[in-house]
Amino acid sequence: MIFVGFGFLMVFLHRYGFSSVGFTFLVATFTIQWATLVQGFLHSFHGGHIHVGIESLINADFCTGAVLISFGAVLGKTGPAQLLLMALWEAVLFSVNEFILLSLLGVRDAGGSMTIHTFGAYFGLFLSRVLYRSQLEKSRQRQSSVYHSDLFAMIGTIFLWVFWPSFNSAPTALGDGQHRTALNTYYSLTASTLSTFALSALVSGDGRLDMIHVQNAALAGGVVVGTASEMMLTPFGALAAGFLAGTVSTLGYKFFTPVLESRFKVQDTCGVHNLHGVPGLLGAILGVLVAALATHEAYGDGLQDVFPLVANGQRSATSQAVYQLFGMFVTLVFASVGGSLGVGLLLRLPFLDSPPDSQCFEDQIYWEVPGEQEPEAQGPLRAEETDT
Repeated sequence: MIFVGFGFLMVFLHRYGFSSVGFTFLVATFTIQWATLVQGFLHSFHGGHIHVGIESLINADFCTGAVLISFGAVLGKTGPAQLLLMALWEAVLFSVNEFILLSLLGVRDAGGSMTIHTFGAYFGLFLSRVLYRSQLEKSRQRQSSVYHSDLFAMIGTIFLWVFWPSFNSAPTALGDGQHRTALNTYYSLTASTLSTFALSALVSGDGRLDMIHVQNAALAGGVVVGTASEMMLTPFGALAAGFLAGTVSTLGYKFFTPVLESRFKVQDTCGVHNLHGVPGLLGAILGVLVAALATHEAYGDGLQDVFPLVANGQRSATSQAVYQLFGMFVTLVFASVGGSLGVGLLLRLPFLDSPPDSQCFEDQIYWEVPGEQEPEAQGPLRAEETDT
């Protein structure tokens, strides 16, 4: 999911395929190592050593997922040095936020609707706001797809779709809880895919499908059940949640993304607000509702695995729901402050080699592209575009 799914999902930009896959490769390999250290100090530091295992590796991958979500918001407008600095800071904030929610507050968030998707999306959106480019119109002709770039992006979509149930269920308890998580995620994904196809044809005006909607909104079902998938959501609940997420995500790509840029000056390249932000918030709220309904009768012995504090009598189901809601607000604060006041201001420093407004979404700035002229040789062309 991290290397193939996220990497290929972002190759829809027809002049930015090398950078989409290549920078995903770079940022992911760096973040996995750095997150292992940061999370190790918080979770598994004993006797002067950080103890690692499969669980710590999975958690590092989850952190990497959040960083790549943020990368999607600033895709094409940042250089590799900026991205590595972003990953350095975001991994620390992600780990601290996750530690507060899961260890201190006792919040349940197996699939990361809050800790991964909401955090990653709004960190990236606030960062994009700080890095707003008023002259991005100079590169607008490159901020589009062609037939083969959309086809390659669908490879990323299919990889993410197929493996999302294992992504959500990896940290859950073996047995019924893990099986329930995988089933609920699959049901939700199928429903979000159907609603995406239906809404895409409905809002297009001529009844044709938009590949951008299918590539992204079809995945919203996996996001929306991230928190509640291990709970007694029921298949019907998973289907309803997925259908709602796919609908909201498709409508967001069609109507809200342009407003986000024109009104709020947030240039969201991949539309992470529609795929991860809003479905992540919906998933957090869904977790609040399902947690409030938790009973010993419904979960049996499994209540200890899903809500250990409720099972032990330390909390009521209502109290657990309040903590779930509070966890969502904590996540939004960490993401907004970290993305804007934290790394956002640092990434504006000129020596970090940010691409100029006229060369955004362009591979040749950082890569040798066979059969293409060097960017310097295109100086007169860029001057004509500027004059125009």
